[in-house]
Amino acid sequence: MDTIAQLRRDAETIYRRAIEAVNPKTAIRSHVELRGQKLVCDGKILNLDEFKHIYLVGAGKAGAAMAAAMEDLLGARLTAGLVVVKYGHLAPVKKTAIIEAGHPLPDHNGVEGARKLAALVEQAGEDDLVICLISGGGSALLPLPAAGLTLEEKQQTTQALLSCGADITEINAIRKHLSRLKGGQLARLAAPAATISLILSDVIGDPLDSIASGPTVGDPTTFEQCLNIIDKYRLVETLPPAIMDHLRQGASGSIAETPKPGDPLFSRVSNHIIASNRQAVEAAADKARELGYHPLILSTFIEGETREIARMHAAIAREIHHSGNPLPSPACVISGGETTVTITGSGLGGRNQEFALAAAFDLAGLADTVILSIGTDGTDGPTDAAGAIVDGQTIERARTLGLDPRTYLDNNDAYHFFSPLNDLLITGPTNTNVMDIRLILTGKANKAG
Repeated sequence: MDTIAQLRRDAETIYRRAIEAVNPKTAIRSHVELRGQKLVCDGKILNLDEFKHIYLVGAGKAGAAMAAAMEDLLGARLTAGLVVVKYGHLAPVKKTAIIEAGHPLPDHNGVEGARKLAALVEQAGEDDLVICLISGGGSALLPLPAAGLTLEEKQQTTQALLSCGADITEINAIRKHLSRLKGGQLARLAAPAATISLILSDVIGDPLDSIASGPTVGDPTTFEQCLNIIDKYRLVETLPPAIMDHLRQGASGSIAETPKPGDPLFSRVSNHIIASNRQAVEAAADKARELGYHPLILSTFIEGETREIARMHAAIAREIHHSGNPLPSPACVISGGETTVTITGSGLGGRNQEFALAAAFDLAGLADTVILSIGTDGTDGPTDAAGAIVDGQTIERARTLGLDPRTYLDNNDAYHFFSPLNDLLITGPTNTNVMDIRLILTGKANKAG
């Protein structure tokens, strides 16, 4: 048996099972049910007879699939709906309008979608119900700029934050204060209607205020904190003057803050996480065990610079071979979370492809081992790949093709490195999004299962 080929096949089987476990339809069926005229979600009971209208709105990469599942549940009870999704992340719906828009950089389609969504929500009255479908990508897909700001200025700001290595929590804090919908402001528009949000988490630790920038959650961050983040990454001279002026006016009190936790407007709002990275990695562990591996969930809180995290994972693979720790082969070590890339080159790639390329150096020459890194949404950075897979022979194979791995890594060009090796993972949009999954598989694979 070709052990590496089997390990690669098993790695793909394991990650596909993980993605299936956080499919929006599966998640909604697990957390939401209709009992007669009562909508029940994690113990929250809403009598639908009490509402004149039910509006379905949302934003994120999983928005269309979530809307389709809720349409199946609500049927004719649904008055109208609108969700904004990333281009290509579609699903069949009947009453819900779908607007495709740009991610990770917002575009004019996103602005138009956000305006229409805001207008729909503002129709809701005290006797109405607004159901919000929130998933990863929602921040970029609801780019309704605060008064006096333009989309282009927000685009420049987002690009600067993505490029400097700021983490998602820091990026979202600033997004909230440049928006008319984020940071609880969507809930403010919907009030006094009842609002329930169903959420797929793509943020480490599942903090409600950070997922899609918390459009229906009180915002604990402030204008002052936004200025501190900008100082931390030395972006004062990089960001558009109008952005800096807006944030400074907010810090001085000239512009109203986002609504904070405890604000009375949230008294009729409930938020429910229905899928997360933890569920995905647990499903991966179950599948690995079924295939005959000893599984270990390393952590779902992995964050930091991609290349450093990659070297740590390769070191764990080497330790397993050397000492049988932290578990013996055949082993499957699983980690979740989301790393960041500080971009210094001009190449094409994403954090998962860069992770795999960086890991390949320390994996070189190691037998019977593969490392895989993949985004659960099916896209990694501005590419059509979800991630990549490597083994102990990857660097050698690349060099026989005339590829210099170090040059590609230095140029942040992992996509063009892996493409001729056929080691890109291309899944297409998965219609879910719960951050990333990384796998280390070692030892001869058991074909059972």
